[in-house]
Amino acid sequence: MKLVDSHSHLFLEEFKDDLPQVIARARAAGVTHVFMPNIDSTTIEPMLRVCKAYKGYCYPMIGLHPTSVNADYAQELEVVARELESSDEYVAIGEIGMDLYWDKTFLKEQEVALNKQIEWALQYDLPVVIHCREAFDLIYNVLKPYRSTALKGIFHSFTGTLEEACRIMEFPGFMIGINGVVTFKKSTLPEVLKGIPPERIVLETDAPYLTPMPNRGKRNESAYLRDTLMKVAQVYDCSPEKLAQLTSDAAFKIFGMLESPHEDFKVY
Repeated sequence: MKLVDSHSHLFLEEFKDDLPQVIARARAAGVTHVFMPNIDSTTIEPMLRVCKAYKGYCYPMIGLHPTSVNADYAQELEVVARELESSDEYVAIGEIGMDLYWDKTFLKEQEVALNKQIEWALQYDLPVVIHCREAFDLIYNVLKPYRSTALKGIFHSFTGTLEEACRIMEFPGFMIGINGVVTFKKSTLPEVLKGIPPERIVLETDAPYLTPMPNRGKRNESAYLRDTLMKVAQVYDCSPEKLAQLTSDAAFKIFGMLESPHEDFKVY
Protein backbone atom coordinates (compact mmCIF):
# COMPACT_ATOMS: atom_id res chain seq x y z
CA MET A 1 0.00 0.00 0.00
CA LYS A 2 1.44 3.34 -1.10
CA LEU A 3 0.41 6.62 0.52
CA VAL A 4 1.12 10.24 -0.42
CA ASP A 5 1.27 12.98 2.20
CA SER A 6 0.18 15.91 0.04
CA HIS A 7 0.81 18.56 2.71
CA SER A 8 3.43 18.35 5.46
CA HIS A 9 5.81 20.81 7.14
CA LEU A 10 8.60 18.43 8.14
CA PHE A 11 11.15 21.25 7.78
CA LEU A 12 9.87 23.13 10.83
CA GLU A 13 11.69 23.36 14.16
CA GLU A 14 9.45 20.68 15.66
CA PHE A 15 11.37 18.06 13.63
CA LYS A 16 14.94 19.33 13.98
CA ASP A 17 15.97 16.73 16.57
CA ASP A 18 14.59 13.54 15.01
CA LEU A 19 13.80 14.07 11.33
CA PRO A 20 15.59 10.87 10.17
CA GLN A 21 13.44 8.85 12.53
CA VAL A 22 10.31 10.70 11.37
CA ILE A 23 11.14 9.88 7.75
CA ALA A 24 11.88 6.26 8.62
CA ARG A 25 8.50 5.89 10.34
CA ALA A 26 6.77 7.48 7.36
CA ARG A 27 8.43 5.01 4.98
CA ALA A 28 7.50 2.11 7.26
CA ALA A 29 3.88 3.31 7.22
CA GLY A 30 3.84 3.19 3.41
CA VAL A 31 4.27 6.90 2.69
CA THR A 32 6.18 7.16 -0.60
CA HIS A 33 6.08 10.93 -1.21
CA VAL A 34 5.81 14.01 1.02
CA PHE A 35 4.88 17.38 -0.49
CA MET A 36 5.99 20.43 1.45
CA PRO A 37 4.29 23.84 1.24
CA ASN A 38 6.34 26.92 2.01
CA ILE A 39 5.30 29.56 4.55
CA ASP A 40 7.40 32.67 3.87
CA SER A 41 10.97 33.80 3.16
CA THR A 42 12.23 32.43 6.50
CA THR A 43 11.23 28.84 5.69
CA ILE A 44 12.59 28.48 2.15
CA GLU A 45 16.11 27.50 3.18
CA PRO A 46 15.14 24.85 5.75
CA MET A 47 12.50 23.45 3.39
CA LEU A 48 14.97 23.13 0.51
CA ARG A 49 17.57 21.64 2.84
CA VAL A 50 15.18 18.85 3.84
CA CYS A 51 14.10 18.27 0.25
CA LYS A 52 17.75 18.02 -0.80
CA ALA A 53 18.52 15.57 2.00
CA TYR A 54 15.53 13.43 1.00
CA LYS A 55 15.52 14.03 -2.73
CA GLY A 56 12.91 11.96 -4.53
CA TYR A 57 10.92 11.65 -1.30
CA CYS A 58 10.25 15.24 -0.19
CA TYR A 59 9.15 17.84 -2.74
CA PRO A 60 9.07 21.63 -2.21
CA MET A 61 6.45 24.23 -3.05
CA ILE A 62 6.93 28.00 -3.06
CA GLY A 63 4.44 30.59 -1.89
CA LEU A 64 3.48 33.12 0.75
CA HIS A 65 1.17 31.84 3.49
CA PRO A 66 -1.72 34.24 4.22
CA THR A 67 -0.82 34.54 7.91
CA SER A 68 2.59 35.86 6.79
CA VAL A 69 0.97 38.62 4.72
CA ASN A 70 1.66 41.91 6.50
CA ALA A 71 2.95 45.40 5.73
CA ASP A 72 6.01 43.84 4.03
CA TYR A 73 4.03 41.47 1.82
CA ALA A 74 5.25 43.05 -1.43
CA GLN A 75 8.86 42.22 -0.55
CA GLU A 76 7.83 38.70 0.42
CA LEU A 77 6.13 38.27 -2.95
CA GLU A 78 9.31 39.45 -4.66
CA VAL A 79 11.14 36.57 -2.98
CA VAL A 80 8.55 34.12 -4.33
CA ALA A 81 8.91 35.64 -7.81
CA ARG A 82 12.71 35.28 -7.70
CA GLU A 83 12.46 31.66 -6.61
CA LEU A 84 10.09 30.86 -9.45
CA GLU A 85 12.37 32.54 -11.96
CA SER A 86 15.56 30.90 -10.74
CA SER A 87 14.48 27.33 -9.99
CA ASP A 88 12.41 24.62 -11.62
CA GLU A 89 12.34 22.33 -8.59
CA TYR A 90 9.09 23.66 -7.13
CA VAL A 91 6.11 21.39 -7.76
CA ALA A 92 3.38 23.86 -6.73
CA ILE A 93 2.63 27.35 -5.51
CA GLY A 94 1.62 27.09 -1.91
CA GLU A 95 0.56 27.43 0.52
CA ILE A 96 -1.47 30.46 -0.44
CA GLY A 97 -4.96 31.70 0.36
CA MET A 98 -6.72 33.74 3.01
CA ASP A 99 -6.94 33.40 6.78
CA LEU A 100 -9.28 35.63 8.77
CA TYR A 101 -9.23 33.56 11.94
CA TRP A 102 -6.33 35.32 13.64
CA ASP A 103 -6.37 38.80 12.13
CA LYS A 104 -8.31 40.76 9.50
CA THR A 105 -5.90 43.72 9.41
CA PHE A 106 -4.39 42.76 6.06
CA LEU A 107 -7.52 41.40 4.41
CA LYS A 108 -7.05 43.37 1.19
CA GLU A 109 -3.35 42.51 1.04
CA GLN A 110 -4.18 38.82 1.47
CA GLU A 111 -6.53 39.04 -1.51
CA VAL A 112 -3.93 40.83 -3.64
CA ALA A 113 -1.26 38.26 -2.71
CA LEU A 114 -3.61 35.39 -3.54
CA ASN A 115 -4.47 36.82 -6.97
CA LYS A 116 -0.83 37.45 -7.81
CA GLN A 117 0.22 33.93 -6.86
CA ILE A 118 -2.64 32.40 -8.85
CA GLU A 119 -1.41 34.35 -11.88
CA TRP A 120 2.07 32.90 -11.33
CA ALA A 121 0.60 29.41 -11.11
CA LEU A 122 -0.91 29.84 -14.56
CA GLN A 123 2.26 31.44 -15.91
CA TYR A 124 4.47 28.58 -14.70
CA ASP A 125 1.86 25.84 -15.19
CA LEU A 126 1.94 24.86 -11.53
CA PRO A 127 -0.89 23.79 -9.22
CA VAL A 128 -1.87 25.91 -6.23
CA VAL A 129 -2.38 24.73 -2.65
CA ILE A 130 -5.07 26.83 -1.02
CA HIS A 131 -5.22 27.63 2.69
CA CYS A 132 -8.68 28.76 3.80
CA ARG A 133 -9.74 29.70 7.30
CA GLU A 134 -12.98 31.61 7.85
CA ALA A 135 -12.63 32.97 4.31
CA PHE A 136 -14.38 30.52 2.00
CA ASP A 137 -16.65 32.98 0.19
CA LEU A 138 -13.80 35.44 -0.30
CA ILE A 139 -11.51 32.78 -1.74
CA TYR A 140 -14.25 31.35 -3.93
CA ASN A 141 -14.88 34.80 -5.39
CA VAL A 142 -11.16 35.18 -6.12
CA LEU A 143 -11.05 31.78 -7.81
CA LYS A 144 -14.29 32.13 -9.79
CA PRO A 145 -12.82 34.15 -12.71
CA TYR A 146 -10.25 31.37 -13.19
CA ARG A 147 -12.85 28.59 -13.51
CA SER A 148 -12.44 28.33 -17.28
CA THR A 149 -8.62 28.39 -17.13
CA ALA A 150 -6.14 25.55 -16.66
CA LEU A 151 -5.81 26.35 -12.95
CA LYS A 152 -5.59 23.25 -10.78
CA GLY A 153 -4.75 22.56 -7.19
CA ILE A 154 -5.73 21.37 -3.75
CA PHE A 155 -8.12 22.99 -1.29
CA HIS A 156 -6.01 22.11 1.73
CA SER A 157 -7.38 21.05 5.13
CA PHE A 158 -11.02 21.16 4.08
CA THR A 159 -13.42 21.37 7.03
CA GLY A 160 -16.40 23.02 5.35
CA THR A 161 -19.91 22.05 4.36
CA LEU A 162 -21.06 19.84 1.50
CA GLU A 163 -22.30 22.96 -0.28
CA GLU A 164 -18.80 24.44 -0.08
CA ALA A 165 -17.28 21.17 -1.28
CA CYS A 166 -19.61 21.21 -4.28
CA ARG A 167 -18.49 24.76 -5.10
CA ILE A 168 -14.86 23.60 -5.03
CA MET A 169 -15.74 20.71 -7.34
CA GLU A 170 -17.05 23.21 -9.89
CA PHE A 171 -13.34 23.54 -10.71
CA PRO A 172 -12.46 20.29 -12.50
CA GLY A 173 -8.77 20.62 -11.70
CA PHE A 174 -9.19 20.92 -7.93
CA MET A 175 -8.94 18.24 -5.27
CA ILE A 176 -10.04 18.44 -1.64
CA GLY A 177 -7.40 17.85 1.04
CA ILE A 178 -8.48 15.71 4.00
CA ASN A 179 -6.38 15.34 7.14
CA GLY A 180 -6.64 14.26 10.77
CA VAL A 181 -9.64 16.52 11.46
CA VAL A 182 -11.83 13.79 9.94
CA THR A 183 -10.96 11.56 12.91
CA PHE A 184 -11.98 14.07 15.59
CA LYS A 185 -15.03 13.09 17.65
CA LYS A 186 -17.04 16.23 16.86
CA SER A 187 -15.97 16.49 13.21
CA THR A 188 -18.74 16.85 10.63
CA LEU A 189 -16.37 15.77 7.85
CA PRO A 190 -17.38 12.08 7.78
CA GLU A 191 -20.94 13.06 6.85
CA VAL A 192 -19.76 15.68 4.36
CA LEU A 193 -17.39 13.20 2.70
CA LYS A 194 -20.32 10.96 1.77
CA GLY A 195 -21.28 13.62 -0.78
CA ILE A 196 -17.78 13.94 -2.24
CA PRO A 197 -16.55 11.33 -4.75
CA PRO A 198 -13.42 9.64 -3.37
CA GLU A 199 -11.68 10.45 -6.66
CA ARG A 200 -11.80 14.13 -5.71
CA ILE A 201 -9.87 13.91 -2.44
CA VAL A 202 -6.20 13.72 -1.46
CA LEU A 203 -4.84 12.85 1.96
CA GLU A 204 -2.52 15.05 4.01
CA THR A 205 -1.19 15.44 7.54
CA ASP A 206 -0.41 19.16 7.85
CA ALA A 207 2.30 17.94 10.23
CA PRO A 208 3.16 18.96 12.89
CA TYR A 209 -0.45 20.11 13.29
CA LEU A 210 -3.89 18.42 13.37
CA THR A 211 -2.78 15.03 14.63
CA PRO A 212 -5.42 12.36 13.97
CA MET A 213 -6.87 10.06 16.58
CA PRO A 214 -5.67 7.98 18.36
CA ASN A 215 -2.50 10.13 18.67
CA ARG A 216 -4.22 13.50 19.09
CA GLY A 217 -2.27 15.66 21.50
CA LYS A 218 1.08 14.51 20.12
CA ARG A 219 3.12 16.18 17.39
CA ASN A 220 1.74 15.10 14.03
CA GLU A 221 4.01 13.39 11.50
CA SER A 222 3.65 11.78 8.08
CA ALA A 223 3.41 8.23 9.46
CA TYR A 224 0.08 9.14 11.04
CA LEU A 225 -1.42 9.51 7.57
CA ARG A 226 -2.45 5.88 7.92
CA ASP A 227 -4.86 6.81 10.72
CA THR A 228 -6.60 9.32 8.44
CA LEU A 229 -6.65 6.77 5.61
CA MET A 230 -8.34 4.16 7.79
CA LYS A 231 -11.04 6.57 8.92
CA VAL A 232 -11.77 7.82 5.39
CA ALA A 233 -11.84 4.26 4.02
CA GLN A 234 -14.40 3.45 6.70
CA VAL A 235 -16.52 6.44 5.66
CA TYR A 236 -16.48 5.33 2.00
CA ASP A 237 -16.90 1.66 2.92
CA CYS A 238 -13.96 0.69 0.74
CA SER A 239 -10.65 -1.03 1.35
CA PRO A 240 -7.74 1.08 2.62
CA GLU A 241 -5.69 -0.24 -0.30
CA LYS A 242 -8.20 1.05 -2.85
CA LEU A 243 -8.48 4.44 -1.17
CA ALA A 244 -4.69 4.72 -0.89
CA GLN A 245 -4.42 4.13 -4.64
CA LEU A 246 -7.17 6.63 -5.51
CA THR A 247 -5.81 9.40 -3.30
CA SER A 248 -2.19 8.82 -4.28
CA ASP A 249 -3.04 8.89 -7.99
CA ALA A 250 -5.02 12.09 -7.44
CA ALA A 251 -2.05 13.73 -5.71
CA PHE A 252 0.37 12.63 -8.44
CA LYS A 253 -2.00 13.97 -11.08
CA ILE A 254 -2.24 17.37 -9.39
CA PHE A 255 1.52 17.65 -8.97
CA GLY A 256 2.14 16.52 -12.57
CA MET A 257 4.00 13.39 -11.57
CA LEU A 258 1.80 10.56 -12.85
CA GLU A 259 1.09 9.83 -16.49
CA SER A 260 -0.99 6.76 -15.78
CA PRO A 261 -1.92 4.95 -12.54
CA HIS A 262 0.43 1.97 -12.88
CA GLU A 263 2.40 0.22 -10.20
CA ASP A 264 5.65 1.24 -11.90
CA PHE A 265 4.76 4.92 -12.13
CA LYS A 266 7.37 7.29 -13.49
CA VAL A 267 8.31 10.58 -11.93
CA TYR A 268 8.97 13.39 -14.40
